[in-house]
Amino acid sequence: MYQPRAVLHRQCLLITADPSKQTTWDWGGLRTRCYREAVRVLSRADAEEAVQEALVRAWLRRDACRSPEAPLPWLLEITRNEARRVLGRRARLASLDPSGPREDDALASAAARLTVEQALGTLAEPDRRVLHLRYAEDLTQVEVARRLGLPEATVKVRLHRARGRLRRALEA
Repeated sequence: MYQPRAVLHRQCLLITADPSKQTTWDWGGLRTRCYREAVRVLSRADAEEAVQEALVRAWLRRDACRSPEAPLPWLLEITRNEARRVLGRRARLASLDPSGPREDDALASAAARLTVEQALGTLAEPDRRVLHLRYAEDLTQVEVARRLGLPEATVKVRLHRARGRLRRALEA
């Protein structure tokens, strides 16, 4: 359980972002700020999950931070993305809940699902496949790239273009 006032071992939280620059980040302070950002849109438990995932992603890619002297905006963006991912995951799980929503909501949801399925049917197979892996199977772009045997940049471009085609098909 997250305890913002807990005394933490600061020596354990100071991690060198780039050994050549000797820049250290206060991971405890950054975590607290990221938690406050996540709890704005998520329950405490979900916020905890999103922040943990965001910090792991940030730590693994800390060399990608454009401003290592002030990493907070970068970390907050990662946290917001993780919060969105958790919300999406929860929404998908809720749609599978047998007690489920009211009948009107179920009908509207079914109609929307049919519309999306029809729009997906108009897309080419590679577009459908990349969208399915990313959203139906909830894989990250890196995982989609590995699964398809493509570079990550190619998957990002294909996802962007496929979403655009899907958007146009839904608007038509």
